[in-house]
Amino acid sequence: MDNGGVANGGQLRIDTTVPHPARRYSYWLGGKDHFAADRESGDAIAAAFPAVVELARANRAFLRRAARYLAESGVRQFLDIGTGLPAPDNTHEVAQRIAPESRVVYVDNDPIVLVHAQALLVGDSRGRTAYLEADVRDPDAILAHPDLLATLDLDRPVALLLVAILHFVHDDDQVADVVSRLVGALPSGSHLVLSHGTMDFSTPEGVAAYEKMFAAGGTDVRARSKATLQRYLTGLELIEPGIVPVTEWRPDNPADPRPVSPDLGIYGLVARKP
Repeated sequence: MDNGGVANGGQLRIDTTVPHPARRYSYWLGGKDHFAADRESGDAIAAAFPAVVELARANRAFLRRAARYLAESGVRQFLDIGTGLPAPDNTHEVAQRIAPESRVVYVDNDPIVLVHAQALLVGDSRGRTAYLEADVRDPDAILAHPDLLATLDLDRPVALLLVAILHFVHDDDQVADVVSRLVGALPSGSHLVLSHGTMDFSTPEGVAAYEKMFAAGGTDVRARSKATLQRYLTGLELIEPGIVPVTEWRPDNPADPRPVSPDLGIYGLVARKP
């Protein structure tokens, strides 16, 4: 593994003046590992789109349900890219509760995430957990990393988790290439878990406000439509209920009210590679 976010001389490579999605997400989830720039960015986005904190928590719950579904379906290997800072019910915790032998590789490009992961994300000794510092925009480096290859057997099915990460890649063609390369490296029987910000449920006024904020650099989330996400799933079989708001993907209690945000949304999906 690389140095886990520690540069030569033992100093963390962290720029606390620039907001980072993982730390901002931790702030929204009620975590403590964030800096002033992350809080300022989070507050500005929440002021424009008040549902964002609730949606962040709904997205976390989707991750938990999807990981549980896959583990119960027999998947024993997980590649979680854009893992974020540790929070309750991390992927390995969900999977290893069901199958202690599950193996999980976490990937993030924020050094502080990897430092915390190494300290806090201790998995069941019957399985294996590894942590890589890498960027989703460089899938080949992730797939060739020696710690990934020492942890996962890429000849056996893997669950690839791209949860609330691809909307930070702004170019549509680059996203298509990332998904294609990652899924293409996995064998039949593998799965893709994906969640992604969208403005499909918004009013024209909300879309205009979002586009203005995005153009000004006030948000780094590139919202995409359901139709765009569908294009990234070529060759994959969608698991029911398909591409739906994260609150609608196999909720624990179908009777619970699950309102759709009027200003911002997150789609969730699970798809299988035949």
